Amino acid sequence: MPDAVKASTDSTVLIEPMTEHDLLEVVEIERDCALSHWGWDAYHAELMAPMDSILLVAKEKGIRRSGDSPIIGFITGRCFADEVHVNNMAVRRDFRRQGIGQSLLRALLSWGEGKKASQAVLEVRAGNTAAQQLYRASGFEVVGRRRGYYMDPLEDALVMTVSLKQKP
Repeated sequence: MPDAVKASTDSTVLIEPMTEHDLLEVVEIERDCALSHWGWDAYHAELMAPMDSILLVAKEKGIRRSGDSPIIGFITGRCFADEVHVNNMAVRRDFRRQGIGQSLLRALLSWGEGKKASQAVLEVRAGNTAAQQLYRASGFEVVGRRRGYYMDPLEDALVMTVSLKQKP
């Protein structure tokens, strides 16, 4: 796992690789945040796949429940050729607007830079302005629209990208 995700992002949140033990909480967050459904099997398959993928969780430091810190957010992505695709990202409602999503995204983009990816790409619901603001704060820009991309409810996706190329 890259050094960028081994270290904590600040004094209260720890970003670390997702494990099988995290999957029930990840699926719970996915459901609570109304993300496109992946479910336990898809996350488990992604964890076990020998692909260039990254699955990270954010945990609150110092809070213990059942011997472990509760998961407050997660992000997943894959690297294809020279592009990182952000697959899924969510933060528990009670922890939003505290920089946790930004920390998760920064860790994923740093991983992508280490993979020599030239850009990162993602889709976001056209109506999810809070997520769009988060992505814009990391340099993402809207480059397209996918009509009817999301189901339940039916909604367009905005395609957003950010360059990961090192500036000379």
